[in-house]
Amino acid sequence: MTSEPTPPQGSVAAKAESSAKNSVQSLAKAFRLLEAIAASESDLTLSELAGVSALDPGTTHRMLKTLIDLGYVARSEAKRFTLTMKVLDLGFRAIGHRDMRTLARPILRALVGEVSEAASLGVLSGTSVLYIERMRAGIMRLGVDIQIGTMIPAAASVIGWAMLACLPEPECRRLVDAATADSAALRPIEPDEIARQLKRVRKQGYACGISPISNGIAVLAVPVLDQEGYPVAAVSVTAPSVRMTPDELTTRALGSLQSAARDLSLGLQARGGTIAD
Repeated sequence: MTSEPTPPQGSVAAKAESSAKNSVQSLAKAFRLLEAIAASESDLTLSELAGVSALDPGTTHRMLKTLIDLGYVARSEAKRFTLTMKVLDLGFRAIGHRDMRTLARPILRALVGEVSEAASLGVLSGTSVLYIERMRAGIMRLGVDIQIGTMIPAAASVIGWAMLACLPEPECRRLVDAATADSAALRPIEPDEIARQLKRVRKQGYACGISPISNGIAVLAVPVLDQEGYPVAAVSVTAPSVRMTPDELTTRALGSLQSAARDLSLGLQARGGTIAD
């Protein structure tokens, strides 16, 4: 069995691979390949990549096939390999999320206590909503432990409806079709119910209701739109439904929430940033 050469010293992947028991070796090897492609001034062949990344040809072939399948590497007709824009997209999204969180913190903080017991900022990530910022009043827990990084089904959530309704119809339909069977909701969400909710959001410009994810929580959500009207995010406020119905939450918080969404949209446009999944 052919042994692999020692990886180049000093690279991020080499350090990860040397961290012994906690290191995922196959992941480290994949990053060695990505680093090797990124460091080259020209596209490389499989054998060239194997040499530069200190991997045997068989491992290099398997890793490249996986990276191609995932969309991070492309192969030319000359059988040379290059990075795709999807790699850059990871970095751009990380920067954009950071910018959006920085803008959102004071805006969400103003909503907590004044009009609600929690305020959140979410973005679409595939068929889910990814929470990238959240503020709560004190230590109160509202039925479900939503934290930064939590993901919930977009089609089965009020904050998700606020964004889905603003998508182009084919994109909205694709996401809803892919997500309707998601088991994270407390009760099954029928396609007809989702269609009614999205029609309502398109008409009134916001989403409200009892959360399908956490029973007993009233949620109000407004989309954050870019210059073309695309939903780059949504802001939401929540309160226990025993204290405040969705209609009461809307009466109390809608104006402030719409102002928050506008301020965030203008701030992102001023920075030239959008986050669209």
